Amino acid sequence: MPTVAFHTLGCKVNHYETEAIWQLFKENQYERVDFEKSSDVYVINTCTVTNTGDKKSRQVIRRAIRKNPDAVICVTGCYAQTSPAEIMAIPGVDIVVGTQDRHKLIEYIDQYKQERQPINAVRNIMKNRVYEELDVPAFTDRTRASLKIQEGCNNFCTFCIIPWARGLMRSREPQEVIKQAQQLVDAGYKEIVLTGIHTGGYGEDMKDYNLAMLLTDLEKQVKGLKRIRISSIEASQLTDEVIEVIDRSKLVVRHLHVPLQSGSNTVLKRMRRKYTMEFFGERLDKLKKALPGLAVTSDVIVGFPGETEEEFMETYNFIKKHKFSELHVFPYSKRTGTPAARMDDQVDEEIKNERVHRLISLSNQLAKEYSSQFEGEVLEVIPEERFKNDRESGLYEGYSDNYLKVVFPATEDMVGKLVKVKITKAGYPHNEGQFVRMLDEGIPDEQTAVI
Repeated sequence: MPTVAFHTLGCKVNHYETEAIWQLFKENQYERVDFEKSSDVYVINTCTVTNTGDKKSRQVIRRAIRKNPDAVICVTGCYAQTSPAEIMAIPGVDIVVGTQDRHKLIEYIDQYKQERQPINAVRNIMKNRVYEELDVPAFTDRTRASLKIQEGCNNFCTFCIIPWARGLMRSREPQEVIKQAQQLVDAGYKEIVLTGIHTGGYGEDMKDYNLAMLLTDLEKQVKGLKRIRISSIEASQLTDEVIEVIDRSKLVVRHLHVPLQSGSNTVLKRMRRKYTMEFFGERLDKLKKALPGLAVTSDVIVGFPGETEEEFMETYNFIKKHKFSELHVFPYSKRTGTPAARMDDQVDEEIKNERVHRLISLSNQLAKEYSSQFEGEVLEVIPEERFKNDRESGLYEGYSDNYLKVVFPATEDMVGKLVKVKITKAGYPHNEGQFVRMLDEGIPDEQTAVI
């Protein structure tokens, strides 16, 4: 049996696609082995969101070549799409496929074995208007399933290379999304995370269909689904219709990731983000009114070219005022090939780092404040794995619907199931809880006793 080994760099979408590519190999009778072992084929799924992403991708490619110089080395993903020539120039790389045509990988491997000539199969992504179907009926990780619903982005923010790596907005057919959601539920998953490059833009390229309608259809048509999580949604995509659907829904969880990037209108303009702080703030207020207890997490870039102390403080104060529940903070890093990398007045590294630290300590404080509201409450948690810090005690960790990490005594057979847990001690990065009961599939929740 031929063997294949995978290494994935970058985001959730890449991890989803690696699982999809693995399905293709599985159908062709390959056995999957660990990347650190010798394998007949290596597939490296690359990232290009930063210059460091490129560098890491090259290091991993070289590592695979060293492991087994006779193996077929296949490189795919975003870095492969934007810089195929750079990758082809690495001695030992045999096949380069970008962010499309991945379903042809097995064909390319067969072709390479016959001809022994390197294959560069990367095509112009900007011409692609069709969503590439890549199915994942089950994941190696058994608790949360990602479901990719769209590809590409039309925004062209000045700091971002992604449209060049992924192409323009393409949405997946609704019936395909629903079919695959049902497959995942049938495989035992209780929660599905809707994911994509610009997830909230789903349906913008369709005539009479949008994200709100997809959420409604998933809830109506997928039997046995317990939770829907939207991996990320832009403020501009939080339409009144979407907020209404989330408000009515029994499945969409109380957690949204809404990328902010900056809380200063002047910086947003330089970033070419298509909203103002006033608009963003108004959407958040409306959301929190509809969904009390909602967790809003966000991404922020600190030290964007030209960012003054005043502009940074606008961001700081906006975040404080709107009480985000957690932030991912990134110092701005130059991405070759983007307009922002060519801007004058790049911010000094020391200033960037100092601002990053200020925002991280604000984020930690807000995260503690958010979780403290739930002390003494009973939340629904899906246990994912044993608590990393403690192998012996029978503690497991998992996430509540509102994305609190909860650690509590559980057993292996609870993993992946929905359980009720009482938060005994709120905190950050995790909360302590006590098991209350399993959610019985057969009984409507209202009829069961509340502790």
